Amino acid sequence: MDVGFIGLGIMGAPMAGHLIAGGHSLHLKSRRRVPEALVAAGGRPCASAAEVAARAEVVILMVPDTPDVEAVLFGAGGVAEGLRPGCVVVDMSSISPIATRDFAARIEAAGGHYVDAPVSGGEVGAKNAALSIMVGGSEEAVARVGPLLDLMGKSVTHVGGTGAGQVAKVANQIIVALTIEAVAEGLLFASKAGADPAKVRQAITGGLATSRILELHGERMITRRFDPGFRIALHQKDLNLALEGARSLGLSLPGTALAQQLFSACAANGAGGQDHSALVRALEILGNHEVAG
Repeated sequence: MDVGFIGLGIMGAPMAGHLIAGGHSLHLKSRRRVPEALVAAGGRPCASAAEVAARAEVVILMVPDTPDVEAVLFGAGGVAEGLRPGCVVVDMSSISPIATRDFAARIEAAGGHYVDAPVSGGEVGAKNAALSIMVGGSEEAVARVGPLLDLMGKSVTHVGGTGAGQVAKVANQIIVALTIEAVAEGLLFASKAGADPAKVRQAITGGLATSRILELHGERMITRRFDPGFRIALHQKDLNLALEGARSLGLSLPGTALAQQLFSACAANGAGGQDHSALVRALEILGNHEVAG
């Protein structure tokens, strides 16, 4: 296929690379310069999102937040200006489900189709084509882009209609945040009580408390490796979506609110650009104790 890819950061660049390796023609646009490795592999830089859309039968977006998606789609030089009839726009960003339904209606009114397909798995998943992809959209549109999604993810689930993928991603981010918080509390308790947190982590990975977050982020907390796979600032954005959605639905999500406050404490202490496993730092400040290996 002729595929447009807009947003070539930590996640987008390797995802686009997998599509090129899969034999597709890529038309590329990034806020910064298009990575040279993608150009060397055959990717074609474009001057605007409108140019990308004019050249592509499928346009994929991987940008940070709801306003970014709106600007790329409908701003000056945006996708809507160059949209070809029947083109499928696939938004793989993590944004508001409510805004997603509005964007889809506007793209469909312009003659295109819309699929929301946010991902989980972080930088490692993007590099290894091992992302979990949560998909919303019509059966026809999802079937058209399915072969592309399969090149980027190991798990592709069509959750339901437009916006359902974003709903699933928000649920995912709630669970991830609360699990990080639980792992941080457990390891902090173990360390403060005089046990080796590395040995405690090793012991409990063999029991019911085991999880990928205990395995990966628990190790980060102990070894103090907080270089970002997924930044606190981005997880804050996702939890804002969760809490805004909960208010509109009349739901109480107290654990989510707590996790958001702990992320906010980290950001206030200069850690907003660190990996979300650095949430443990907020608890360490409260307890006046640092988890130590």
